[in-house]
Amino acid sequence: MSVSLPRTGPRGRLLAGAALLVLALTACSSGGGTSAEDAPDAKVTLTVNLFSDFGYADLYKQYEQLHPNVTIKENRADLGAHHQNLHAHLLAGSGTADVEAIEIGQVAGFQPDAGKFLNFLDNGVSKDQWVPSKTAPASSPDGKVLFGLGTDMGGMALCYRSDLFKAAGLPTDRDQVAALMKDWPSYLAAGKQFLAASPNKDVRWFDSGGNLFSAVVAQAPVGFYDASGKVVVTDNPAVKQSFDLVAGAIKDGESAGVQAFTPAWDTGFQKSQFATVACPAWMSYEFKANPPADGGTWDIARIPGGGGNWGGSYLTVPKSGKHTKAAAELAKWLTAPEQEARLFKEKGYFPSDQALWTQPDIAGHTDPLFNDAPTGKIFSQSARDLAPQPLGAHGAEIGTALGNALTSVEQGKADAAAAWKQALKDIDNIVG
Repeated sequence: MSVSLPRTGPRGRLLAGAALLVLALTACSSGGGTSAEDAPDAKVTLTVNLFSDFGYADLYKQYEQLHPNVTIKENRADLGAHHQNLHAHLLAGSGTADVEAIEIGQVAGFQPDAGKFLNFLDNGVSKDQWVPSKTAPASSPDGKVLFGLGTDMGGMALCYRSDLFKAAGLPTDRDQVAALMKDWPSYLAAGKQFLAASPNKDVRWFDSGGNLFSAVVAQAPVGFYDASGKVVVTDNPAVKQSFDLVAGAIKDGESAGVQAFTPAWDTGFQKSQFATVACPAWMSYEFKANPPADGGTWDIARIPGGGGNWGGSYLTVPKSGKHTKAAAELAKWLTAPEQEARLFKEKGYFPSDQALWTQPDIAGHTDPLFNDAPTGKIFSQSARDLAPQPLGAHGAEIGTALGNALTSVEQGKADAAAAWKQALKDIDNIVG
């Protein structure tokens, strides 16, 4: 499941309003109703609307070399605006790009519109390429329409600063780290040990309450929605327990209080303001982009509590696009095993194509960014241990509301009880 606080780096950095305007203008020019398909050798410009950097730049070049008649134009917008635009364009029956991305926290909201997208099951695609937890959210309720092709998955792990652990007398070996922090209470207990023993009293245990909450609640069997599609935030004790667990850690001084996916968060990486981060596979960009100024080293271990998924996306082809046949071929190629494997090895985006998880070049992949940790093994195991949660149309906004509430606790604007109460009011407004 994706508990969608605004994501950054390659998977959700908020863009300026000017970029949003460019998206709106370009998207409107690329839609306007389905036209006759071009001849195989006709010149075609395919537009791709994304909400972040999916790492496709080099793949576009390769595809254009393989298909000299195709030119690809990519547009990006803020995650929320991107999905709002897509909803509006589907309603209008025009204005969509040829290929539109949908984030996993948003995809349930498009299930009622499954018929407005190309059905990949009628275009040479088998659901067997992905695990059911990946295909079900991007399928019609009866399973007869697959309107989204899985890109990456957000298999989770724990990233930690081995040098800061050593200075505080904590184990640095990743297997020993995983054994010490088998679940979230033991993880926070280790945080108290770290704060008591660390020679640098400016370093906190984790980066932000909202970020940690996203990881903790993602492991619950049921999150914000039940299997019937009902919002169960107030009825599901796992949500409140996750919130209280994180709020308690904030009170104990374990959070650096730097809101995730902001410039201050980047600075937190660079200035070594926190020792651990709950990190899905796609977050590796942040570590590459913001190396510690003190030369410290990151490592990676199993996530406390076992498996889990935070994030991941889909590529869709709206029927209102100009070049649906050519767009479908591009979407299938971008999500094919060869391309997904390349994106993992080059960008760190863990593939949702399940056949890749056992291939030697993926399962045995190591990453020098994390002290040559076996990231392929770690993320593969996390994906296998995943117990998928039911998703709902407003899951992303609900996650944001709860993350904002924890930020208010970190900033001293509210205590945990008041923040929870405000979050419930915000959620009521979101779901109507």
